[in-house]
Amino acid sequence: MTTALASAIDVANETSLPAPVVLAIATQKGGVGKTTTTVNLGARLAMAGYNVLIVDLEPQAQAGTALGITLGGHEDEAANEAELQRSLGYILQMALQKFPRPHLKQAMFDRTDDVLGDFEGHGQLCVLASEEASMSAAQNAFVTKPYKEIVTLRHLLLQEARGFHFVLIDTPPAVSHLNAVALAAADYVVTICIPEYQSIKGALVLSAATHAIATNTGGVCEPQLLGALLNRSNPESAWTNQDVDIRNAMIGDGINAEPGRGLFPFVTDVRRDVRISESYIHGRPAVTRFPNHSCGKQYTGVVEEILDRIQMPRQKWTIADPIVVEENADA
Repeated sequence: MTTALASAIDVANETSLPAPVVLAIATQKGGVGKTTTTVNLGARLAMAGYNVLIVDLEPQAQAGTALGITLGGHEDEAANEAELQRSLGYILQMALQKFPRPHLKQAMFDRTDDVLGDFEGHGQLCVLASEEASMSAAQNAFVTKPYKEIVTLRHLLLQEARGFHFVLIDTPPAVSHLNAVALAAADYVVTICIPEYQSIKGALVLSAATHAIATNTGGVCEPQLLGALLNRSNPESAWTNQDVDIRNAMIGDGINAEPGRGLFPFVTDVRRDVRISESYIHGRPAVTRFPNHSCGKQYTGVVEEILDRIQMPRQKWTIADPIVVEENADA
């Protein structure tokens, strides 16, 4: 793979370019840090020289904002209209209805210089941004269409995002048609847990939903659960019984777990860190603002594990070890 993408690609020649690896960052519970995880992992991959596209499938449009893009904020109505026609929700609506629409590469925003300008050897970082009204309309459109139409986004990405090494999809935090669209689009799925019991239940439901996509699409889409990231974790010195229970529940039946019986947790956790949430308002991911701090190093560790897992069968993955709590002998 090359580490630089030409600024303009002849659409007619795109079929000669490699298709991207598509990862969906998905949860069944909101408020677990899904968007910050998506943009930080995507930015870290781009820092390493890969060409990365962030796809904001979330009606709240937070992934775009986290990368400095907010659609429809102009005083000029014509400028707003032109910009909103670049929104992913609009493109999906037009694709479902077989109407003319922008090519994905015409719609995406290139954030390379603004986000990665301080790093040598970087790849490209682009975003397909969202907007609430058009994405909500797209979700309603999927509801009215046959289930087989959930493959729409995957077809678009495989046809029109060629030349990118990775596509990362930020997904809605609920069971919805858009969530199914994201899972169907993905080669791999990364889910997220936090140190709360509710997040485990949602992640296990997502594991089963990911597995069901292959059956529901007749084998057209076959996403694989790549693992679960424990986000906003506490340092080991501050672990409670709940922290231990959650980590062990993520491991479940271990590396041979059936869907819904284990989440193949990454060895690397991402700790609670105000620098991660603060970076949102700057339009730059924390991993690019603090690459040598703990948060930057943790995202680097997760990216390395993701790349390793993509390249090897699941039975060879290294997952987090279970935590054994020694009973007090004097009790």
